[in-house]
Amino acid sequence: MPLNREIANPELFPFDLIRPYIEEVEARILAQVKDFDPGVEPYMEYICDTSGKRIRPALAILAGGATGGLRNEHLDLGVILELIHMATLVHDDIIDGAASRRKVPTANSKWGNGMAVLLGDALFSHALKLSTDFNDLALSRAISLAAREVCQGEILQTQRRFDLNVTKADYFRMIEMKTGALFAAASKLAAVISGVPESISDPMFDYGMKLGTAYQIYDDVLDLIGSEDQVGKTLGTDLEKGKLTLPILNLLERANPKQKEQLSRRIIEQQPLDLPVLVGIAEYEGAMADAIDTAARLVSEARGTLVVLDDSPFHTAMLNITLFVDQLLDSCR
Repeated sequence: MPLNREIANPELFPFDLIRPYIEEVEARILAQVKDFDPGVEPYMEYICDTSGKRIRPALAILAGGATGGLRNEHLDLGVILELIHMATLVHDDIIDGAASRRKVPTANSKWGNGMAVLLGDALFSHALKLSTDFNDLALSRAISLAAREVCQGEILQTQRRFDLNVTKADYFRMIEMKTGALFAAASKLAAVISGVPESISDPMFDYGMKLGTAYQIYDDVLDLIGSEDQVGKTLGTDLEKGKLTLPILNLLERANPKQKEQLSRRIIEQQPLDLPVLVGIAEYEGAMADAIDTAARLVSEARGTLVVLDDSPFHTAMLNITLFVDQLLDSCR
């Protein structure tokens, strides 16, 4: 299945609406570097200066604006969640043996796994320290719980590598923890900061969880059919490292007994499983399409949660983000 090279319509993403706030988040992230020891600061500056998508801060900003108006605390929330996310990326790259991310060398490839582990730990601990600056203990606790969910999801995924007994239910549980948790924390906790009732903050949790889960499925599909130039990170690591993602689980489910045995043996024996090998297995395209359709359904459900919000530019932007992700998924068809 060749990847459609057309980029999703950028007009659907609310760049202009959130740009000044994202720029402020960027500045605050870089300012955190100064809180580290001078001997540690250059390492942190390198990690923090890799401009990512900043999806989690964007969600915190949009949900804050859509549920009562932006406050300084919404930006603080975005900074904290992004630092947690960056810490997970540092650790992910170690586990996956990734050499590059966003077209620059990873921390582990520059300084070795030992140093990278410590840098990720330092980012995690610093983010949790920042969370204690909120006057609401429940908010700090919720951020810590979200960080714990991410770590537990990563542990479970690592534990279940090369495990052919992994089910789709197992897969969804893991990605809801490792990816969905921070998306959900961004949108729900932004609503909590706005002071809205649970009748609004709970749907905001669902919005983030479903959007984050769908985005992870998209990322898992890209790992199989994307190009490193397009995506900006080392690809093809999921199968190589024994991660059974939704596209592969679909393929195992659809394959005939002989094909399933062949694919299972290759996974267990860590034999090469590049795209040409997978395409040779019947129902490959159907397995990919099913994964994309599953993500699209989640995006549609996320869109449905927005009915609790009043009309506003931020509400419209949250709606448009779901349409943007829809187009990303369509690009994989």
